[in-house]
Amino acid sequence: MKAIVQDRYGPPETLRFADVDTPAPAADEVLVRVEAAALNAYDWHAMRGEPLMARLAMGRSRPRARIRGRDFAGRVEAVGANVRQFSPGDAVFGDLGDANGAFAEYVCVPANVVAPVPANLTPQQAAALPLAGVTALMGLSDVGRVESGHRVLVNGASGGVGTLAVQLAKALGATVTGVCSTRNVDLVRSLGADHVVDYTRDDFTRDGRRYDVVLDLVGNRSLSALRRALTATGTLVLSGGGVYRGSSLLGPVWLLARGRLLAPFVRQRIVTLATTPSRQHLDTLCAHAEAGRLTAVVDRTYQLHEVPDAIRYLEGEHARAKVVITV
Repeated sequence: MKAIVQDRYGPPETLRFADVDTPAPAADEVLVRVEAAALNAYDWHAMRGEPLMARLAMGRSRPRARIRGRDFAGRVEAVGANVRQFSPGDAVFGDLGDANGAFAEYVCVPANVVAPVPANLTPQQAAALPLAGVTALMGLSDVGRVESGHRVLVNGASGGVGTLAVQLAKALGATVTGVCSTRNVDLVRSLGADHVVDYTRDDFTRDGRRYDVVLDLVGNRSLSALRRALTATGTLVLSGGGVYRGSSLLGPVWLLARGRLLAPFVRQRIVTLATTPSRQHLDTLCAHAEAGRLTAVVDRTYQLHEVPDAIRYLEGEHARAKVVITV
């Protein structure tokens, strides 16, 4: 099969379009013929091996996972001996987690982290949901504890996670403020945001407004500035997402670590967000999508052999919403 492989950390030029062996599903896995895969900031970081601290998990000198990509949608080609919930031909989607491997014609994935594709979504839209959607859902529901009537601010509202977070926060009954650049104001408003802050003109940390929950998806503000935007007992949710261009050693880890250290000493809740593939969360995303409350916005699509170009576009910070690979 064809796949995008990488044998050393570095820029997009280290990615190769190559022939590799087609995987065979283990007893609890399904083999999926990939129809679409989505890019995430994670893929950019994994490609370059940044921040350097992350190489402790990804591989110190070279990537442990040779094939890049996490999010996928496609059709089941074969099932392992113990799999009962899926059959060949089923349309499914999911997140491979740190195992990677989605930028390929076929992928094997544990059946318990795969979900059926909602009937009203294309493969491209479904592929755009798993990592970004679960991140947004966990940040708002599991960690942020957003309830109807809450005032929620999403910093990075035009990104892959942010565009989904705006919609999910509205579905939870919140009054939503999205922060983005000038060119994305109309996009964020079209997703249901009640208020939009253009960060090139206004500073949401100094305009006097206070929020019950701030979901920070950018990592470009200090803890003290982010806390200024909270109510006295509000919740700050810190995510390490985004194409972070800070320290190549620690990246956004420093901000997250400071948040953990400060959290026990302040009334406001400061929590950090870590996501893992979850069938339960995928099912929740499916329910919102089927009800018309959630749609993945696709900025651009590329062919499988064009993954290096797609990552260049993503890391150049021109992308908004999701960039998707058609296989």
